[in-house]
Amino acid sequence: MSGHSKWATTKHKKAVVDARRAKSWAKLIKNIEVAAKLGGADLQGNPTLFDAVLKAKKTSVPKDNIDRAIKRGAGIGGEAVEYASIMYEGYGPNGVAFLIECLTDNKNRAAAEVRTALSRNGGTLADPGSVAYNFSRKGVIVVPSEGTSEDDVMLAVLEAGAEEVEPHGDGFGVITEASDLVSVRSALQDAGIEYDSADVEFVPSLKVEVDADTARKVFRLIDALEDSDDVQNVYTNFDLTAEVQAELENDE
Repeated sequence: MSGHSKWATTKHKKAVVDARRAKSWAKLIKNIEVAAKLGGADLQGNPTLFDAVLKAKKTSVPKDNIDRAIKRGAGIGGEAVEYASIMYEGYGPNGVAFLIECLTDNKNRAAAEVRTALSRNGGTLADPGSVAYNFSRKGVIVVPSEGTSEDDVMLAVLEAGAEEVEPHGDGFGVITEASDLVSVRSALQDAGIEYDSADVEFVPSLKVEVDADTARKVFRLIDALEDSDDVQNVYTNFDLTAEVQAELENDE
Protein backbone atom coordinates (compact mmCIF):
# COMPACT_ATOMS: atom_id res chain seq x y z
CA MET A 1 0.00 0.00 0.00
CA SER A 2 1.40 3.37 -0.96
CA GLY A 3 0.57 6.93 -1.73
CA HIS A 4 -0.49 8.42 1.59
CA SER A 5 0.91 9.07 5.05
CA LYS A 6 4.25 7.34 5.52
CA TRP A 7 3.27 6.69 9.14
CA ALA A 8 0.08 5.00 8.02
CA THR A 9 1.88 3.05 5.31
CA THR A 10 4.48 1.62 7.66
CA LYS A 11 2.03 0.98 10.50
CA HIS A 12 -0.43 -0.75 8.20
CA LYS A 13 2.20 -2.86 6.43
CA LYS A 14 3.54 -4.09 9.75
CA ALA A 15 0.02 -5.01 10.85
CA VAL A 16 -0.60 -6.95 7.65
CA VAL A 17 2.66 -8.88 8.01
CA ASP A 18 2.00 -9.69 11.66
CA ALA A 19 -1.63 -10.74 11.17
CA ARG A 20 -1.35 -12.50 7.83
CA ARG A 21 2.19 -13.72 7.38
CA ALA A 22 1.14 -16.65 5.20
CA LYS A 23 -0.65 -14.37 2.74
CA SER A 24 2.27 -11.97 2.78
CA TRP A 25 4.65 -14.80 1.98
CA ALA A 26 2.45 -16.03 -0.88
CA LYS A 27 2.53 -12.61 -2.54
CA LEU A 28 6.30 -12.26 -2.07
CA ILE A 29 6.77 -15.70 -3.62
CA LYS A 30 4.61 -14.66 -6.57
CA ASN A 31 6.82 -11.59 -7.09
CA ILE A 32 9.89 -13.82 -7.15
CA GLU A 33 8.31 -16.19 -9.68
CA VAL A 34 7.35 -13.36 -12.02
CA ALA A 35 10.76 -11.69 -11.73
CA ALA A 36 12.54 -14.96 -12.50
CA LYS A 37 10.25 -15.65 -15.44
CA LEU A 38 10.92 -12.23 -16.97
CA GLY A 39 14.64 -11.91 -16.26
CA GLY A 40 16.07 -15.33 -15.48
CA ALA A 41 17.30 -17.02 -12.32
CA ASP A 42 20.62 -15.15 -11.90
CA LEU A 43 20.21 -12.66 -9.06
CA GLN A 44 23.21 -10.58 -10.10
CA GLY A 45 21.96 -10.29 -13.67
CA ASN A 46 18.33 -9.71 -12.69
CA PRO A 47 17.98 -6.69 -10.35
CA THR A 48 14.20 -7.09 -10.09
CA LEU A 49 14.67 -10.65 -8.84
CA PHE A 50 17.44 -9.49 -6.49
CA ASP A 51 15.10 -7.00 -4.85
CA ALA A 52 12.18 -9.46 -4.71
CA VAL A 53 14.40 -12.01 -2.95
CA LEU A 54 15.77 -9.37 -0.57
CA LYS A 55 12.25 -8.32 0.46
CA ALA A 56 11.24 -11.97 0.98
CA LYS A 57 14.29 -12.61 3.17
CA LYS A 58 13.54 -9.52 5.27
CA THR A 59 10.04 -10.91 5.82
CA SER A 60 11.54 -14.26 6.96
CA VAL A 61 10.38 -16.32 3.96
CA PRO A 62 12.34 -19.61 4.23
CA LYS A 63 15.26 -20.03 1.84
CA ASP A 64 13.85 -23.28 0.41
CA ASN A 65 10.61 -21.47 -0.52
CA ILE A 66 12.60 -18.74 -2.24
CA ASP A 67 14.77 -21.21 -4.17
CA ARG A 68 11.73 -23.20 -5.36
CA ALA A 69 10.01 -19.97 -6.48
CA ILE A 70 13.04 -18.96 -8.53
CA LYS A 71 13.14 -22.35 -10.23
CA ARG A 72 9.39 -22.31 -10.95
CA GLY A 73 9.60 -18.82 -12.39
CA ALA A 74 12.60 -19.59 -14.56
CA GLY A 75 11.09 -22.91 -15.70
CA ILE A 76 13.90 -24.96 -14.16
CA GLY A 77 12.94 -28.57 -13.45
CA GLY A 78 9.84 -28.62 -15.60
CA GLU A 79 7.63 -26.43 -13.43
CA ALA A 80 6.29 -23.20 -14.90
CA VAL A 81 4.12 -20.31 -13.77
CA GLU A 82 1.79 -18.11 -15.78
CA TYR A 83 0.29 -14.98 -14.27
CA ALA A 84 -1.60 -12.11 -15.87
CA SER A 85 -1.02 -8.59 -14.58
CA ILE A 86 -4.22 -6.53 -14.26
CA MET A 87 -4.73 -3.02 -12.88
CA TYR A 88 -8.14 -2.04 -11.55
CA GLU A 89 -9.14 1.53 -10.76
CA GLY A 90 -11.66 2.54 -8.15
CA TYR A 91 -12.91 5.01 -5.61
CA GLY A 92 -13.06 4.40 -1.89
CA PRO A 93 -14.88 6.23 0.91
CA ASN A 94 -15.22 9.99 0.31
CA GLY A 95 -13.79 9.67 -3.19
CA VAL A 96 -10.30 8.45 -2.24
CA ALA A 97 -8.62 7.13 -5.42
CA PHE A 98 -7.49 3.50 -5.59
CA LEU A 99 -5.19 1.64 -7.98
CA ILE A 100 -5.39 -2.11 -7.39
CA GLU A 101 -2.63 -4.20 -8.93
CA CYS A 102 -3.33 -7.90 -9.42
CA LEU A 103 -1.20 -10.88 -10.44
CA THR A 104 -3.49 -13.79 -11.17
CA ASP A 105 -3.94 -17.09 -12.98
CA ASN A 106 -7.72 -16.50 -13.08
CA LYS A 107 -8.89 -13.09 -14.32
CA ASN A 108 -12.56 -13.77 -13.58
CA ARG A 109 -11.81 -14.64 -9.96
CA ALA A 110 -9.61 -11.56 -9.52
CA ALA A 111 -12.25 -9.25 -10.97
CA ALA A 112 -15.00 -10.72 -8.79
CA GLU A 113 -12.96 -10.46 -5.60
CA VAL A 114 -11.92 -6.85 -6.28
CA ARG A 115 -15.49 -5.85 -7.11
CA THR A 116 -16.84 -7.54 -3.97
CA ALA A 117 -14.25 -5.95 -1.68
CA LEU A 118 -15.04 -2.51 -3.07
CA SER A 119 -18.82 -2.83 -2.95
CA ARG A 120 -18.87 -4.18 0.62
CA ASN A 121 -16.61 -1.44 1.96
CA GLY A 122 -17.94 1.79 0.51
CA GLY A 123 -16.05 1.70 -2.78
CA THR A 124 -16.81 1.41 -6.48
CA LEU A 125 -14.98 0.33 -9.60
CA ALA A 126 -13.99 3.21 -11.89
CA ASP A 127 -13.61 3.45 -15.65
CA PRO A 128 -10.08 2.81 -16.99
CA GLY A 129 -8.05 6.02 -16.93
CA SER A 130 -10.29 7.89 -14.52
CA VAL A 131 -7.94 7.31 -11.58
CA ALA A 132 -4.62 6.26 -13.14
CA TYR A 133 -3.88 9.73 -14.56
CA ASN A 134 -3.22 10.94 -11.00
CA PHE A 135 -0.46 8.35 -10.41
CA SER A 136 3.06 8.05 -11.82
CA ARG A 137 5.38 5.03 -11.81
CA LYS A 138 8.27 5.82 -9.49
CA GLY A 139 11.09 3.92 -7.88
CA VAL A 140 10.73 3.87 -4.09
CA ILE A 141 13.65 2.73 -1.92
CA VAL A 142 13.06 2.46 1.82
CA VAL A 143 16.14 3.05 3.99
CA PRO A 144 16.10 2.42 7.76
CA SER A 145 17.35 5.34 9.84
CA GLU A 146 19.40 3.25 12.24
CA GLY A 147 23.04 4.20 11.77
CA THR A 148 22.25 6.44 8.78
CA SER A 149 21.37 10.12 8.55
CA GLU A 150 19.28 11.84 5.89
CA ASP A 151 22.42 13.71 4.78
CA ASP A 152 24.26 10.39 4.30
CA VAL A 153 21.44 9.08 2.13
CA MET A 154 21.17 12.26 0.06
CA LEU A 155 24.93 12.37 -0.52
CA ALA A 156 24.87 8.78 -1.78
CA VAL A 157 21.88 9.00 -4.13
CA LEU A 158 21.44 12.48 -5.61
CA GLU A 159 24.09 12.14 -8.33
CA ALA A 160 22.76 8.65 -9.18
CA GLY A 161 19.39 10.04 -10.25
CA ALA A 162 17.30 10.27 -7.07
CA GLU A 163 14.56 12.91 -7.19
CA GLU A 164 14.07 13.37 -3.46
CA VAL A 165 14.63 11.90 -0.03
CA GLU A 166 11.71 12.13 2.40
CA PRO A 167 10.71 10.78 5.83
CA HIS A 168 9.24 7.28 5.58
CA GLY A 169 8.06 5.64 8.79
CA ASP A 170 11.12 5.25 11.00
CA GLY A 171 13.50 5.86 8.12
CA PHE A 172 13.73 7.51 4.72
CA GLY A 173 12.11 7.06 1.34
CA VAL A 174 14.23 7.66 -1.75
CA ILE A 175 12.08 8.56 -4.77
CA THR A 176 13.43 8.02 -8.30
CA GLU A 177 12.24 7.71 -11.85
CA ALA A 178 11.35 4.06 -12.41
CA SER A 179 14.21 3.73 -14.89
CA ASP A 180 16.74 5.02 -12.31
CA LEU A 181 15.77 2.62 -9.51
CA VAL A 182 18.64 0.16 -10.09
CA SER A 183 21.34 2.83 -10.39
CA VAL A 184 20.18 4.59 -7.20
CA ARG A 185 19.94 1.28 -5.35
CA SER A 186 23.49 0.47 -6.51
CA ALA A 187 24.68 3.88 -5.26
CA LEU A 188 23.35 3.04 -1.79
CA GLN A 189 25.09 -0.32 -1.87
CA ASP A 190 28.37 1.32 -2.95
CA ALA A 191 28.08 3.74 -0.02
CA GLY A 192 27.53 0.86 2.39
CA ILE A 193 23.97 1.95 3.22
CA GLU A 194 21.45 -0.83 3.79
CA TYR A 195 17.92 -0.57 2.45
CA ASP A 196 14.75 -2.49 3.34
CA SER A 197 13.10 -2.56 -0.07
CA ALA A 198 13.39 -1.21 -3.61
CA ASP A 199 10.22 -1.31 -5.71
CA VAL A 200 8.52 0.40 -8.60
CA GLU A 201 5.28 1.83 -7.19
CA PHE A 202 2.48 4.12 -8.30
CA VAL A 203 2.83 7.45 -6.49
CA PRO A 204 -0.01 10.02 -6.57
CA SER A 205 0.71 13.50 -7.88
CA LEU A 206 -2.11 14.94 -5.78
CA LYS A 207 -2.90 13.72 -2.26
CA VAL A 208 -6.15 14.26 -0.39
CA GLU A 209 -6.24 14.79 3.37
CA VAL A 210 -8.95 12.79 5.14
CA ASP A 211 -10.41 12.76 8.64
CA ALA A 212 -10.01 9.86 11.06
CA ASP A 213 -13.39 8.30 10.27
CA THR A 214 -12.63 8.23 6.54
CA ALA A 215 -9.15 6.86 7.23
CA ARG A 216 -10.62 3.97 9.22
CA LYS A 217 -12.98 3.14 6.37
CA VAL A 218 -10.16 3.31 3.83
CA PHE A 219 -8.01 0.96 5.92
CA ARG A 220 -10.91 -1.50 6.13
CA LEU A 221 -11.23 -1.42 2.35
CA ILE A 222 -7.49 -1.94 1.91
CA ASP A 223 -7.64 -4.91 4.29
CA ALA A 224 -10.52 -6.41 2.31
CA LEU A 225 -8.68 -5.99 -0.99
CA GLU A 226 -5.43 -7.42 0.38
CA ASP A 227 -7.36 -10.45 1.63
CA SER A 228 -7.44 -11.59 -2.00
CA ASP A 229 -4.46 -13.70 -3.02
CA ASP A 230 -4.71 -12.11 -6.47
CA VAL A 231 -4.26 -8.53 -5.20
CA GLN A 232 -0.56 -7.77 -5.14
CA ASN A 233 -0.48 -4.05 -4.32
CA VAL A 234 -2.96 -1.33 -3.39
CA TYR A 235 -2.10 2.33 -4.04
CA THR A 236 -4.16 5.27 -2.79
CA ASN A 237 -3.95 9.06 -2.73
CA PHE A 238 -5.10 9.79 0.83
CA ASP A 239 -2.95 11.57 3.38
CA LEU A 240 -3.21 12.14 7.12
CA THR A 241 -2.48 15.20 9.21
CA ALA A 242 -0.53 14.82 12.45
CA GLU A 243 -3.77 15.32 14.39
CA VAL A 244 -5.53 12.50 12.55
CA GLN A 245 -2.52 10.23 13.01
CA ALA A 246 -2.62 10.87 16.74
CA GLU A 247 -6.35 10.07 16.84
CA LEU A 248 -5.82 6.81 14.99
CA GLU A 249 -3.01 5.84 17.35
CA ASN A 250 -5.50 6.09 20.20
CA ASP A 251 -7.59 3.38 18.50
CA GLU A 252 -4.92 0.80 19.28
